[in-house]
Amino acid sequence: MQIQTPDWVKHAVFYQIFPDRFAQATIPRKTLLKSDRWEQWDLPPSLQGYKGGNLWGVIEQLDYLEDLGINAIYFTPIFQSASNHRYHTHDYYQIDPILGGNTAFQELLDAAHQRNIKVVLDGVFNHASRGFFQFHDILENGPHSPWLDWFKIEGWPLSAYDGSKPANYVGWIDNRALPQFNHDNPEVREYIMEIAEYWVNFGIDGWRLDVPFEVKTPGFWKEFRERVKAVNPEAYIVGEVWVDAREWLDGTQFDGVMNYLFTGPTVAFIAGDRVQMELVETPSYFPYPPLFAKEYGQKIQALLELYPWEIQLTQLNLLDSHDTARLITIAGGDKTTVQLATLLLFTFPGAPSIYYGDEVGLEGQLDPDSRRSFPMKDSWHQDVLDYHKKLISLRHKYEALRIGSYKILYAEGIVYGFARCLGNEEIIVFVNSGTESAQIDFTVSDLKTCPNRLIYGEGKLTWKQEEDRTELEVNLPPRQGMIVVNS
Repeated sequence: MQIQTPDWVKHAVFYQIFPDRFAQATIPRKTLLKSDRWEQWDLPPSLQGYKGGNLWGVIEQLDYLEDLGINAIYFTPIFQSASNHRYHTHDYYQIDPILGGNTAFQELLDAAHQRNIKVVLDGVFNHASRGFFQFHDILENGPHSPWLDWFKIEGWPLSAYDGSKPANYVGWIDNRALPQFNHDNPEVREYIMEIAEYWVNFGIDGWRLDVPFEVKTPGFWKEFRERVKAVNPEAYIVGEVWVDAREWLDGTQFDGVMNYLFTGPTVAFIAGDRVQMELVETPSYFPYPPLFAKEYGQKIQALLELYPWEIQLTQLNLLDSHDTARLITIAGGDKTTVQLATLLLFTFPGAPSIYYGDEVGLEGQLDPDSRRSFPMKDSWHQDVLDYHKKLISLRHKYEALRIGSYKILYAEGIVYGFARCLGNEEIIVFVNSGTESAQIDFTVSDLKTCPNRLIYGEGKLTWKQEEDRTELEVNLPPRQGMIVVNS
C-alpha cells in the first residue's frame, strides 16, 4: 500500500507546551479564573499544585513563538481535569476552565492559524478519571449504573479513594485515580471516535495519543485513523511509543511516534559519561551507557531502516519532554551537550520538537521538576536562544534538511558526519563529541558537489581530488559541530 502522511509535518518545527507552566495572561479576561491559590510562578513546582498558566497566556506569547520559528504547537492535555497535568480527564468536550475554557481555545486556535501555526492536542483515550461522569455514576449507583461496561469492574464494593481496600476495578498502572476504559465495548469505542472527530472538526490539526500501546482491542487505532482522516486527511496522528513502533507505523494507524529511539542514542553519544544516571533510569529510553560514533551511527542507521521513509519524515523527534528530566540537567549542566544534541535534532529526518523552556536553558529533574514554569526573561540564557533560532532558521531555509536523503559519511572515534541531499542541494554535518580536537580524512562518494560554505558552528573542510577519488579532510575543535552547504 502507498503510505500517506501529512505533508505539513515534514516542514514543521514543534513546540511542546505544558499549559499550567508556560504563560499567565497579563490582559484581563472575563472568563479568566482568578485565584490566590496559585503557587508562586518562580518557585519549584509541586506534584499537585497549580501555577495558573492558561491559554490566554499562550495567545499573548504567539509572537514570541513565531519569532522563534515555531510553526506547530503540541499541547499536553487541556481538557477539564482535577490535576495540573490533566491526564486525569473529567470531560473530553470541555477545555479546562482554569485554562480559559472553550472560548480561550477557540481564540487561540484562530490566532495560531492566522500565523500558520498548527495545533496538536494530547488525547488520553486509554483511561479517564474518577471524576469522569460515567465512572462517577458507577461510584454513586454501584451495580445499578448503566455505565458498568464502560470500565473493567472486577468486584464490589468499589474503593476509589481508600488505598487500604481493593479498588475492584482496573486502573492504568494500578492507579485507582485512572480507571481504564473497556475498549471492547462498542459504546466506548464510538464515544472516543466521536471525540476525535469533534475536535478535528473544531479545527485542531492532529492528535498526540497517550500510551496507545495499552489499547489492545483489534482494529481500534485503524478505525481511529479512518475516522480522523475522513474529517481532515492532513490531520497528524502521533503516538507515544518509546520503543520499536513498527506495529503502529505501517501506514494504517499512526503517522509517527515520539521518537525516543533517536533521543536515547543521541544523548548517549553527545552527553557520554556526563549523564546523571539517577535521572534516566525511570523512565528508561537508554541514553546510557556512552556511545562512540561508530555505535551511534549503527543505531541511527538501524532506526532509519526500521520504518518507511514517508513515516521517517513525520516522526516527532525530541531531546526531552514532560516525561523525562531536561537534557541540560541530565548532562550535569553541560551546555555544550545541549547545543550539539540540538544540532543533531534539527538536521535529522522528521519534525523536531522543543520542550518549552529548553530554548532558554530551563533546567529540571524528573517530574514534577521537569515541569517548571517558563522563566522570566532576565533568567534566559541568550546564547541558547540564539543557536535555537539559528538552527530553526536553517531548517526552514534548506529543504534538504527537512526531506532530503540521509547518508552517514563518517562514524569513528568521537566524530560523526552525514550528508542531507535533495536535488542539487547538498549539506554536510559533522560533530566532534570529544574533548580534544579532531582531524580526519576519508574518501567521499555519492555527492555531486563539494560543499564548503560554513553556515553554522566551527570547523574546516578541505576537498582534495586524488586521481579517480575525492578526499575530504575535516578539522573540528573540541566539542564542536558544523554545517556546510554547497550553495
